[in-house]
Amino acid sequence: MEYETTVDIAADPDRIWSTWIDVERWPEWTESMESVRRLDDGEFGIGSRVRVKQPKLRAAVWEVTEAEPARSFVWVARTAGMTMVASHEVEPAAGGVTARLTFEMTGPMSGLFGRLLGSRIRTYLQMEADGVKTRSES
Repeated sequence: MEYETTVDIAADPDRIWSTWIDVERWPEWTESMESVRRLDDGEFGIGSRVRVKQPKLRAAVWEVTEAEPARSFVWVARTAGMTMVASHEVEPAAGGVTARLTFEMTGPMSGLFGRLLGSRIRTYLQMEADGVKTRSES
C-alpha cells in the first residue's frame, strides 16, 4: 500500500533539507511525531538510524537507505511481516519547490495494517507536509 502527499513551499531547497535532516526537532513542527532520536553520530545520510515514536503507534527504528543532499532521502523500517519505506523529496517549482512525501508498506501484514492505519498514515503525511512548509517558510 502506498500513500503520497505534496505541498508547494516558498523556500530554497537547502532550507527544506536542513529542516528535514534535523530529525530530532521534528516534534517541534509536526504533531505527527512524539519523539525522534538519532541512534548514531555524524552527518545525516545513508546508514543513519533514527528511533521515531508517533502518536498511537509503536516506536520504529528507521535507517536511511538513499540520500541526495538538498534533494531527497529515503528511510526504511522493518517490523514482523512488514517493511515500511518513507521518501522525502524536493523538486524545483515556480516560486520555490514542491515537497513530496511518500509512505509505502509491503509484506504479508501490509494489507491489514493499511486497512487499520490508512487514514492515520494519510493524516500524518499531511501534518508533516504542512509542518515542513510552515517551518521552512518562517
